[in-house]
Amino acid sequence: MSNDFSGKTALVTGAASGIGLAVVRHLAAHGARRIIMSDLNADGLAAAAATIGGAKIDTLAGDVSDEAFWEAAAPALEGLDIAHANAGAGGANVPLADCDLAAWRRVMAVNLDGAFLTIRSAMRAMKAKGTGGACLITASAAGVKPELGSAAYSVAKAGVIHLAKCAAKEGAPDRIRVNAYAPGCVETPIWEQLDAFKELEAKIGRDATFAEFAKTMVPLGRFAKPEEVAAQMCFLLSDASSYTTGMLLLSDGGYTL
Repeated sequence: MSNDFSGKTALVTGAASGIGLAVVRHLAAHGARRIIMSDLNADGLAAAAATIGGAKIDTLAGDVSDEAFWEAAAPALEGLDIAHANAGAGGANVPLADCDLAAWRRVMAVNLDGAFLTIRSAMRAMKAKGTGGACLITASAAGVKPELGSAAYSVAKAGVIHLAKCAAKEGAPDRIRVNAYAPGCVETPIWEQLDAFKELEAKIGRDATFAEFAKTMVPLGRFAKPEEVAAQMCFLLSDASSYTTGMLLLSDGGYTL
């Protein structure tokens, strides 16, 4: 057994950039036959899909928190072997006492409801196929370590960690494995939503801003690259981890220490 996806059909959400796109590239480079890329950003998704070689690429542009989107997508998921619920969004970066319900719900919708709907759809497709499968949910170190002003995002990510455990227990009789992966600080576009990041980036540039943030946040002294995170995620999706289910892999450079 190895990190080999020959002949596999995979679904990756949040696939237009960052970790999701890195996972798609890894799957394609290691033999995946067909990859279904999904993202809310239709233009970005089409551009990203055009860069992938070595696998048949299908795209599904839409909102992962919309149940109707998944109902319409069901035929495209037939024959699914692998699913990565990766789509996520930041937001509501305010103290809990100042967070309004609408902002809270927007964060929950993408990060928690979207993961639930993705995994539910994937498990239905895998059960119908009858040969098992592997699912992964992108959690976050924020779901383990609380930070000031991060309640909505942190609670959503804590929720998907337990969602993976529940899905793993229910999926086991059908040989469907479900795990969660909690990255810490990764060089992805989500950081560019933060005012502090944008202000510093305007002064010193993106790479230097990541380096400055890492000095105070990460004991290893750097942010992870999407490609190294993708390699670990794909291990959990591969037959190399065939006896692993219901697990959280926390990979954060020491952030939660």
